[in-house]
Amino acid sequence: MTNKSVTTRNPATGEALATYAAHDEAAVEEALAQASAAAQAWGATSLTDRLAMLRALGALLTERRAEYAALITAEMGKPITEALGEIDKCAGNCEVVADLAPHWLADHEVASGATRSWLSYEPLGVVFAVMPWNFPFWQVLRFACAALSAGNAALLKHSPDVTGSALAIETLFADAGAPAGLFRSLVVPAEDVAAVSRRVVEDARVAAVTLTGSERAGSSLASLAAAQIKKSVLELGGSDPFVVLADADVPAAAATAVRARFTNTGQSCVCAKRFVVHQDVADEFVEHFLRGVAALTVGDPTDAATTVGPMARPDLRDGIVDQVERSVAQGARLVTGGGAIDAPGCWVEPTVLDDVRPGMAAFDEETFGPVAAISRARDDDDAVELANATTFGLGASVWGGDEHALAIGRRIRSGALFVNAMVASDPRLPFGGVGRSGYGRELSAEGVREFTNVRTVVVA
Repeated sequence: MTNKSVTTRNPATGEALATYAAHDEAAVEEALAQASAAAQAWGATSLTDRLAMLRALGALLTERRAEYAALITAEMGKPITEALGEIDKCAGNCEVVADLAPHWLADHEVASGATRSWLSYEPLGVVFAVMPWNFPFWQVLRFACAALSAGNAALLKHSPDVTGSALAIETLFADAGAPAGLFRSLVVPAEDVAAVSRRVVEDARVAAVTLTGSERAGSSLASLAAAQIKKSVLELGGSDPFVVLADADVPAAAATAVRARFTNTGQSCVCAKRFVVHQDVADEFVEHFLRGVAALTVGDPTDAATTVGPMARPDLRDGIVDQVERSVAQGARLVTGGGAIDAPGCWVEPTVLDDVRPGMAAFDEETFGPVAAISRARDDDDAVELANATTFGLGASVWGGDEHALAIGRRIRSGALFVNAMVASDPRLPFGGVGRSGYGRELSAEGVREFTNVRTVVVA
């Protein structure tokens, strides 16, 4: 890694933003040593003091929201209104954890044959996190607030695409009063990610790992952790079904479906990807959905009126266009969009495919971009079968009469079920998936406790 660097680029224009010196072996060792020392001291710090730092963190996020949102938009193309919302959500998460962690981490008394027995939630040590570019602040803050509130230290390997954000977050923690080394960001070129990840995971000073990212990346990191018998938490891809039943409020479902698919230009693991619609209301749904897609504004992500920005990188743009082309060749019907936009940057037309079936790329693969795949179901049983015809299991949204939709939703495999609402994360509720979408949970009590030693204590 000697003398290597990382350059970030604006995906709206293709222009270089900044170049950062990569961390060499000496810098990685220094970060590990600092994190290890900080973890020992922080674990012995009172919960009250730890949570005071989180409150200061939230206040700084609010104070600097415009600065941080602009950085997100510049580095990965998120429309500025959504970027501001991301920072606000991070600040809110700090407050939720600060308010509720005393309850989440309190000793839990358990009746047994002993005089007294209870569970205590104790820190693990250094948590190594590998995080993606699509929510540069939120993905980091949701793990870090949990890990640090529980008394751990955090070592981050962020996506090279958002290196500026990674370093800004490191500074943010320091400014909020975090001790030196408690939160460190490693700057690693893409070609060195595998080697550095192995070096860090195999280090005895690292106690646990967490990753949000692709199925392939998750499998690789989890394998490294398993070889060292270290705890891992994975939040991976999703191919979330958005099921519309015959008794659904179709206009409301379609309006929400547009937001659920095209938020963050469709670059979210929890975006609705596959729209499974009962044949009796399919034409009506498509009509309303297309109307909503036509109303989207593709353009400069720094403009508050923009609702769809560029994709984050050229390879991601090319990949989603290839998925569309393969799906059409396999029999899907292209309704609108379908190609890259001929302009500087990484632009793709908002795209709708109809008559998508299992065996087609847009059904079988995660579509990480502004592409909606519509599948028509014969009846409720067919809708459930289509919804479950995936190796992923992150979230599911089901629309219909409340009890009907809930009954259908219970038959769908997913880590989250939303009835007559789009899937979204909430700091008060656990978030995670099943199957190839990963394991473990983030957020809420479950998310905080993932980074603890749940210790059984018995007094005879």
